Amino acid sequence: MREFVIWVLSFDDVDHPYGDEDEAALEAEVNGNWTPQEKALHEARLKAKAKRRVRKSSSRSESLSESLSGELADGDSYSSKGKVPVPNDRKSRTGKGRGLPKKGGAGGKGVWGAAGMVYEVEEPDVKDPNYDEVAQGDTVYATVVPEVDERELEKTVNPIVREYFEHGDTKEVQMLLKELNLGHHKYEFSSLAVSLSLEGKASHRELTSRLLRDLVGKVLSESDMARAFDKILKELPDLMLDTPEAPQMLGQFIARAIADHALPMAFLDRYKGKVDCDHARAALDRAAVLLSMKREMVRLDNVWGVGGGLRPVKHLVKEMNFLLKEYLVSGEVKEAERCLRDLEVPHFHHELVYEAVVMVLESKGDTAVKMCKLLQAFWKIGLITVDQMNRGFQRVYDELPEINLDVPHAHSIMESFTDLCYQESVITKQLRDSCPSRGRKRFVSEGDGGLIKN
Repeated sequence: MREFVIWVLSFDDVDHPYGDEDEAALEAEVNGNWTPQEKALHEARLKAKAKRRVRKSSSRSESLSESLSGELADGDSYSSKGKVPVPNDRKSRTGKGRGLPKKGGAGGKGVWGAAGMVYEVEEPDVKDPNYDEVAQGDTVYATVVPEVDERELEKTVNPIVREYFEHGDTKEVQMLLKELNLGHHKYEFSSLAVSLSLEGKASHRELTSRLLRDLVGKVLSESDMARAFDKILKELPDLMLDTPEAPQMLGQFIARAIADHALPMAFLDRYKGKVDCDHARAALDRAAVLLSMKREMVRLDNVWGVGGGLRPVKHLVKEMNFLLKEYLVSGEVKEAERCLRDLEVPHFHHELVYEAVVMVLESKGDTAVKMCKLLQAFWKIGLITVDQMNRGFQRVYDELPEINLDVPHAHSIMESFTDLCYQESVITKQLRDSCPSRGRKRFVSEGDGGLIKN
């Protein structure tokens, strides 16, 4: 709390502006009896008395301010020593330092720094809120593809390989692999493709060999391919659980890859005398045998038999003829079924029906019965569909006039064979009735009355 001192002054303590002499002088002045010397002296006394009054009042106010300053708060720097604060005063009021302005005279509002100061070039900070990438010059945008995780590799690669088995386009696989970032796991694509083809058909293995040949030098290197086959050789015992013929198939893969220059020629030499697994040794021996037999050939193109629609039509016709002749000799329907399935041409089974019927027309004996039995077996298991069966017989019907030039009794044999197939439920009644027949009308000799014999 602030305490205020009240000065109480009595009337006697107050200085009167005029004393007794002054009153007399004043009366003399009023009466006009002052001389000039008295008048000047009187004015000097009044001025001196006024000065004493001012001096006395200032000393009282000063003593009052000193008594109040000790009771004020310590944080009030403007009340210390009774000094009035000066606006825009930049000197330190903490009592430290030399009393010089802050910052040494450098800096401040609208100032870059002290005179002569040179700033170094600073790189722009991307995290700066004022960062402007357009102002930094040419900007290059690049698509960053994350590397495929090892746990997701099989889920990513398997659909690509299975789809390739359907369309057979190696360029599309190359494009898909270039879009993926397989990183240091890219060699595993080859091992996964080979593993899937071992569980598939011969045509799948042929497509896989072609894919490995086309990928080398574009997506994969020979060292990547060697690492892939090294991994397959180590996993061969596990692959045999699903595919018992895996060692022989893997040996054919290795031989085909070396012939196609997808694997280095020294791949087999690295394993000589260093293989402990019997299955891996069998695969390497198989590859060595194939390469020694076909050393004069550039490629082992027929190592997988070139199944499916990849075969030439003439080759397929030759295989079907060989299949039927072998069946006529052995009579084994199961073996004929296996050979037909291995050809992998269900859309071309009408050729087998055509060749079987033509063999019946050109042969003698019990050929018709055996062929009917074979066609009946294929019909029951669904290996030959009704469309393929009808198409094969219809081709024979259309070419029967030409066949009749070589086989004079072709029409009669055809009629009997179609009746037999209809009885065994191999063909439909409509197909049997559409069999062409040559009607022969012969006149009898003279003397019989010109009657026509049927």
